[in-house]
Amino acid sequence: MQKYKIIKMNDFSNYQIDQIRILEQLCKVFDRSSLRVGIESLKEIDGDEGFLCKNEGQLIGFLSWYSSDGIEANINSMVHPEYRRSGIFRELLERAASEMQRQGILTCRFRVPSNSESGIDCIRHLGADFSTSEFSMTLKNVEDTKLCSTDVILRLAEEEDFEFLVKCSSQAFGDSESWTRKYLSHTREPSRITYIAKDNLTPIGMIRVNCIDTKTAVIHDFCVLPTFQGRGYGRNILARVVKLLLSQDYSLIRLSVVTQNRHALSLYQSTGFDISAESLYYMLPIHKI
Repeated sequence: MQKYKIIKMNDFSNYQIDQIRILEQLCKVFDRSSLRVGIESLKEIDGDEGFLCKNEGQLIGFLSWYSSDGIEANINSMVHPEYRRSGIFRELLERAASEMQRQGILTCRFRVPSNSESGIDCIRHLGADFSTSEFSMTLKNVEDTKLCSTDVILRLAEEEDFEFLVKCSSQAFGDSESWTRKYLSHTREPSRITYIAKDNLTPIGMIRVNCIDTKTAVIHDFCVLPTFQGRGYGRNILARVVKLLLSQDYSLIRLSVVTQNRHALSLYQSTGFDISAESLYYMLPIHKI
């Protein structure tokens, strides 16, 4: 690794971002995979942390990470096909892990395209354990986003709604209230918008949107309180958010769903979303890096 240079990313110019995008496309074509390393989340303020590996000025390796709860780091990475099996990924990971440990991160969560044999082999060789898989979905059929005939309304969440958000999310997803409170506190960036869904005066659910840029919006943390599930609220809430985002000129609307959640998958498909890729997630305690 002596001839390669590992640096922390602090240049967010169009040129630097384009170099990362070029490497991503090269790896996608070479591996015939659906690789996506989250380039849109690389920002100087409130963006993912990034590390670059260069050889005589050429970008040959990349790793980025972010944490939603201050405990677990979500990691994306790629290495130029001609420079693999030379320790670049390990070097990038070790550099990032040093920073993660200083910030109290305990676990690394790696996202690997399900159709990337080289990525899966690499992460297994690292000793990470498979955790789950998710479908990435993209809005395709705008004409399918018709509203249901219910009294559901959406309003922007306010500071006093925080405990309801904790209750709704923890009950719907099965996480502890303490973890959910920490997660919601960590994800209060200005780019994330949270809506409360109400039926008349009763709050019944929540849905969040991460506005990546002026054209890209990612829907997440979408849930309905268990006592109100099974009544058609979910499709109505989702359709209303999609209609709102389209009115705001977002042309790329995405969301993710665990592959085992067939009910949610069917809901999203009925609202105009199609599967665009599948990702596998692997976990590794940071002390094993």
